[in-house]
Amino acid sequence: QLQFVESGGGLVQPGGSLRLSCTASGFTFYYYDIGWFRQAPGKEHEGVSCISNSDGRYYTDSVKGRFTISRDNAKNTVYLQMNSLKPEDTAVYYCAAASCPSGVGALKPFGSWGQGTQVTVSS
Repeated sequence: QLQFVESGGGLVQPGGSLRLSCTASGFTFYYYDIGWFRQAPGKEHEGVSCISNSDGRYYTDSVKGRFTISRDNAKNTVYLQMNSLKPEDTAVYYCAAASCPSGVGALKPFGSWGQGTQVTVSS
């Protein structure tokens, strides 16, 4: 069973930074692509970034140049470094196994959502 625990969210001022962590269990982590998603209030989940099992990295246009995804297979963990944060980045962020070649805009999770981590960008 694919399980994910997200952490690292918080309240940050515009222009600030956060690093999110996603720790996985219950499956062979290094076989899988892993995606980050977010859900803003009143909106549907959207794909933000994806890292393939071969370390290919994909981003939605609105975060390119500001966010960096990485993975540590020894720790079953994927990170999302978020810099130059904007109020429109405010959302609950989730991670899940996914398929990067489908495109970040069409990214869908394999399985159900975890509890997510709240990111609030506000002055």
